[in-house]
Amino acid sequence: MDRLFKNAVELSHKIVSCAVEEGDTVVDATAGNGWDTVFLAELVSERGKVYSFDIQEQALKNTEQKLKERNLIQRVRLIKDGHENMKEYISEEVKAVMFNLGYLPGYDHTCITRPSTTVKALASALSLLKKGGLISIVIYTGHEGGIEESRAVLEFISQLPQNEWDVVTINFPNRKNYSPYLAAVQKR
Repeated sequence: MDRLFKNAVELSHKIVSCAVEEGDTVVDATAGNGWDTVFLAELVSERGKVYSFDIQEQALKNTEQKLKERNLIQRVRLIKDGHENMKEYISEEVKAVMFNLGYLPGYDHTCITRPSTTVKALASALSLLKKGGLISIVIYTGHEGGIEESRAVLEFISQLPQNEWDVVTINFPNRKNYSPYLAAVQKR
């Protein structure tokens, strides 16, 4: 049997795959090295659409390369802008928004997601979600600024009205070295 709780990223994929169907519109709010964008493009099939955001050119190049290698690029719109501006590019309702916070692995560790822009992006994502849609947030605390961003995200999602939103966090208390954890929000 596969490990159900291997890590926060794989757990986010399992949760998102329960909500997203072929033909859906979805968002990767943090393209990074492209793995979540590829995952989403495969889920929505050729009938769906993925919006993928990053402020770093290298992240978008990495993502584009992975998409082209898998013949998925036609399903994705790559956007070089901050995730806090997603509503400037998306006018339709979406089924899922994935966040993988922190920095681009293998590159500049000082270019990080920030509490103020992440909370603004979360607010935008909430307003774009269809009923039953969800947001997954993989949160890292082991880098400079990570703990502050974690606190800001938790404060924001903890205040969502329970009659409109289901909110969950899943952490790994027996893991060492600031293990990433998952927060998820689903629109009722």
